[in-house]
Amino acid sequence: MPGPASPEISPAPSSKTTLRILSILVFNFANYLTIGLPLAILPGYVHDHLGYSAFWAGLVISLQYFATLLSRPHAGRYADKVGPKKVVMFGLSGCLLSGVFYLLALWFDASPAASLALLCVGRLLLGAGQSFAGTGSTLWGIGVVGSLHIGKVISWSGVVTYGAMAIGAPLGVWIFSLGGLTLLSVCIIAVALTALLAAWRKTPVAGKATSQIPFRQVLGKVLPYGLALGLASTGFGVIATFITLFYDAKGWSGAAFSLTFFSAAFVGMRLLFPNCINRFGGLRVSLLCFGVEIIGLILVFFAPTSAVAMGGAFLTGAGFSLVFPALGVVAVQKLPQESQGSALATYSAFLDLSLGVTGPLAGILMAQAGIDAIYLGSALLVFIAMALVLRLLLSQSPQKASACVKTD
Repeated sequence: MPGPASPEISPAPSSKTTLRILSILVFNFANYLTIGLPLAILPGYVHDHLGYSAFWAGLVISLQYFATLLSRPHAGRYADKVGPKKVVMFGLSGCLLSGVFYLLALWFDASPAASLALLCVGRLLLGAGQSFAGTGSTLWGIGVVGSLHIGKVISWSGVVTYGAMAIGAPLGVWIFSLGGLTLLSVCIIAVALTALLAAWRKTPVAGKATSQIPFRQVLGKVLPYGLALGLASTGFGVIATFITLFYDAKGWSGAAFSLTFFSAAFVGMRLLFPNCINRFGGLRVSLLCFGVEIIGLILVFFAPTSAVAMGGAFLTGAGFSLVFPALGVVAVQKLPQESQGSALATYSAFLDLSLGVTGPLAGILMAQAGIDAIYLGSALLVFIAMALVLRLLLSQSPQKASACVKTD
C-alpha cells in the first residue's frame, strides 16, 4: 500500500487542484449517497408500514444526526492523530453496516418493535459513519492540496454531499419501487463496499497533531459560528425529514423531487459562486444566504400547490448552500493549522445537533399546530441566526472587517 503523502502547499492550476480534491471527496459522495438513498423511504416506512407516529418517524431519521454529533469530536481528533484515510475507511464501514441492519429490520418485519429497534441501530451506525467519512475525506482533501485551498475543499465537500442526496432521494424511491427495502439495503451495502475498496488503494496523508488543544478552547473559538449554523440548519432538517409527510397531508405527489430541487439549488449555488466567500467575506455571504432561506421556508409554509412548495424548497436549498463554508472558513481559521480536524469537527457538530433535535421537536410542533407550522418555525430560527451573525459583523472594528473580506 502506498506510503503517506506530504501535503502540497504550492500553487497549482485550478482545474488540477479541483480534480485532486474530487478524487478524495468521491468517498464523501459515497458516504452521503448511503444517507440519501433511504431518506425519502424510511419516514413513510416507519409511519405507514410499521404504524408508528410522526414523532417516531422523525426520531428514526434524527438518530443518525445524534450519532454523528457524538462521534464528530472523535473523528476530528483521530484524523489529526492517525491521518484521515483510516478515519474515512472506518466511516464507510459504518455506512455499510447500516445497510445490513436495514435488511435485518426487514426480516423482523412481523414484529414492529423489533424492526424499529433494528432500524434505529442502523441509523446510529450510519451517523457514526457519516461523521468519520465526512470529516476524514474533507481533511484528506485539505492534506492533498494544502491548507491554502481549505475554502475550496469545504465548498466542494458540500457539492458532493448534497449532489449525492439529490441523486439518492429519487433513486432510493425508484429502487424501493423495484425491490422494496431488500433491494435498497443491498444497494447501500454495495455503494459503501465499493468506496471502501477504492479508499484502501488511495495514497494517505499523515496526521499532523503533536499535542491536543483542549476541547473547551476549541469550542469557545467556534461557538458563535456554530450556533448560527445550527439555527440555519433547521431549514434543511424540516425539508429533509418531513417534506414527504407534508406532501401526503396535502394530497400531492412528487415529494422526493422537492429534495432534489433543494439539493440541486444547493449544488448550483456553490458551482455558480465559488469565489464569493473570498471576495465578500464569510459573514456577509451568510447574511444574504439567511435571507434567501427565510423566503424559501415561508414560501413552503404558504404553498397552495406542490409547484410552489418545490419553489420554496429550491430557495431554501439556495439560501442554505453557502452557509456552512461561509461560516466554516471563519471558524476553522480561529485555530492553528495542526488542529484543523478538531476545529472542523466541532463546528460541524452544531449541524448534527440541529438536525438531531429538529426531527422530534418538529414532530411535536406538527402534532400541536399542523405540519405547515414547522416551516414557519424554522424561518423564525433562521432569522435569529441572521441577527447573531449581523451582531458579529457589526462588532468587528473597521480594520478587522476589511481583513475579513480579504482572508475569510
